[in-house]
Amino acid sequence: MFNKRVFGDMRRAGMGIGVSKSKLSTAMQSILEQLPVGTTNLKDNVVHNLGLIGQMSSSRDINEAWNTAKKKTAKENPGKFILNSRGVINWNDGTIKVLDTKISKANFEKLNELAENENCTVNKMVSNLIRTYQKQKA
Repeated sequence: MFNKRVFGDMRRAGMGIGVSKSKLSTAMQSILEQLPVGTTNLKDNVVHNLGLIGQMSSSRDINEAWNTAKKKTAKENPGKFILNSRGVINWNDGTIKVLDTKISKANFEKLNELAENENCTVNKMVSNLIRTYQKQKA
């Protein structure tokens, strides 16, 4: 029976499968969309379902194709998949919230000025603002 090492030896000997990264990415994307909801270890399952193409492809090609496939899949199927800030793809089952990390430059400058006037760090200033807001709301 063949294993990953035998396929690696075959690749080094010049016997490649001749599949481009874009085709590999497209294949991964189609497999990813067909997986049942709740499947864990998405990358491992996708590579396993690629069959001979997945075994003959180099790790570098698989990693680049995976990064492209998960970005495209999350963008095209936002109701099914979600890509977090670290680039990890997850099922969009409502348990994971996407954090808004963008702040305008003007607000960022105002926050820094306010922290400087109060002689504290920006993090401490944000904590104080949140605490004050929660007290006023209650």
